Amino acid sequence: MSLTIAFIADLLVGVLLVATIATCVVLSRRIERLKADESAMRRTIGELLAATDSAERAISGLKLTLGNCDKTLAERLRTAERYAADLAAQIEAGEQVMERIGKIVEASRLVAPSAANAPDEPRPAVRKLTDAADMAAAITQRAVRRLDGNAA
Repeated sequence: MSLTIAFIADLLVGVLLVATIATCVVLSRRIERLKADESAMRRTIGELLAATDSAERAISGLKLTLGNCDKTLAERLRTAERYAADLAAQIEAGEQVMERIGKIVEASRLVAPSAANAPDEPRPAVRKLTDAADMAAAITQRAVRRLDGNAA
């Protein structure tokens, strides 16, 4: 009986040894896969770090470009505001000139009928005033045509 128990114990140890070897083989394969996954993870992490560095450099470049665009835009806006103010001042001055020309034309129209009742040869002062009124009327008409052309 002791031989049977020894044989059963040896058989049980053999089965356990085979199970241990099989388990070790399975665990060895898993460890190899984990090591392969670890190297793949290391490569992936390296690629992510490189991509992160590249993205940070790109963001820095974009910030610099944005700053330059902001400065350029601000400068152009200031220039445009100056031009708009100059243009408004010139328009105001033009309107004042047009009003004065209109007054001159009205004055010449008042003077012109009295010059028609005068002798055949008008006086030099009346003739100069009439010529100035005619020129003012022509300038007014040209200005009106230009304004109409710009408005269209």
